[in-house]
Amino acid sequence: MGLVFTKIWQRMIGKQDMRILMVGLDSVGKTTILYKLKFDEVVTTIPTIGFNVETVEHKNVSFTVWDVGGHDKIVAVRRQHYHGTKGLIFVVDSNDHARMQKAREELNKMLRADELRKAVVLVFANKQDMPNAMTAADVTDKLGLNDLHHQWFIQSACATTGEGLHEGLDWLSRTLC
Repeated sequence: MGLVFTKIWQRMIGKQDMRILMVGLDSVGKTTILYKLKFDEVVTTIPTIGFNVETVEHKNVSFTVWDVGGHDKIVAVRRQHYHGTKGLIFVVDSNDHARMQKAREELNKMLRADELRKAVVLVFANKQDMPNAMTAADVTDKLGLNDLHHQWFIQSACATTGEGLHEGLDWLSRTLC
């Protein structure tokens, strides 16, 4: 019976389209997350040159996710993708202690852009399956999330298993709708 009401509700209100930008340093798992969400499988990836764009359906929201490469030469081009962005998914490698300060700097630099001043921020603390992975609380501290002037949420995740990904999108869809 609940399924019937869900389908009727979705027909009445339809799916909402949202532009979401997924960013992070190189090799943190952005593309793996995107394709795990899209196809529910792990695909072999190579470093993204430019960007990947996919539509991900989650509950009553259709997210157009722009996975923008994290290589240093691409970082300067990101700003062109900011217009119309409702949410930012920032992916970090929880096992990469050495680059957490660089990740913090990149996140803060992006969030200073006028186009992103109203964007909500979902942080995926990825690679939680690694033996030396920082906890979500540690990543929160290292990224300085409590100092942000944006609505944010951090979710522990493992892109290869999909653990935490849907919980993060649940928060994003509740927050944006």
